[in-house]
Amino acid sequence: MLPAELLRQSRIESVAQSLREDIGEGDITARLIPADKQASGRVITREPAVVAGRAWVDEVFRQVDPAVRLDWRVNDGDRVEANQVLFTLAGSARSLLTAERTALNWLQTLSGVATRCADYAARVAHTQVRLLDTRKTLPGLRLAEKYAVTCGGCHNHRIGLWDAFLIKENHIAACGSIAAAVAEARRIAPGRPVEVETENLDELDQALAAGADIIMLDEFSLEDMRTAVQRVAGRARLEASGGISDQTLVAVAETGVDFISIGALTKHVRAIDLSMRLD
Repeated sequence: MLPAELLRQSRIESVAQSLREDIGEGDITARLIPADKQASGRVITREPAVVAGRAWVDEVFRQVDPAVRLDWRVNDGDRVEANQVLFTLAGSARSLLTAERTALNWLQTLSGVATRCADYAARVAHTQVRLLDTRKTLPGLRLAEKYAVTCGGCHNHRIGLWDAFLIKENHIAACGSIAAAVAEARRIAPGRPVEVETENLDELDQALAAGADIIMLDEFSLEDMRTAVQRVAGRARLEASGGISDQTLVAVAETGVDFISIGALTKHVRAIDLSMRLD
């Protein structure tokens, strides 16, 4: 689970940056509107989606104008249909229009992640597998995207390079062996999870013998995945990774692996089509 305070601080900072890049020295178009003009409106989705990003929208309006009032009709994780109202808003017309694009950018992007994740999760709901995100996130949006992943019913892998070990081919080569890499990980940070990437069944056996907590099966065939599940027999958790597509997802899940990690959950984002309409 993402640390709440880390997520909050990231949200404040990333929203501030997104507003700086949009507003710059000031919204000159909004100045066409009288400063005392009040307005109300609503935000709708033009397509079915799973919602994620309420707190980012709230933060945008808080930073632009705390007096703007938002009335949410949905929660993060809710499924919505085309033309459904997500929230209404009221306040200074200038503020509503200045904040509009940035707020919708956050909501459409994070809802896009959540919608993709919900689709993938539904496909494997008949199995026990947990779908994981990766570090293949949009620069600067990692924590926000990882939050959206959970809104869509999938799960977070490690947050970054600091909270868990993932020993890959180059780490193994530099350390000398899988056993040596795992032993050094235990010495450096005894309480941190240790995962080892393997490319064949022989490396799987080495990782198991070394005491890895999680063993990644990198681009294993379906047959080798099934063999790995039988061979490990619960002594470590198994994560399938590499080349997982819409066409192979269900078959991989049905091999009995514990996790499937999919970079596409966060790196192949298609934003949801949203619209703000003033009354």
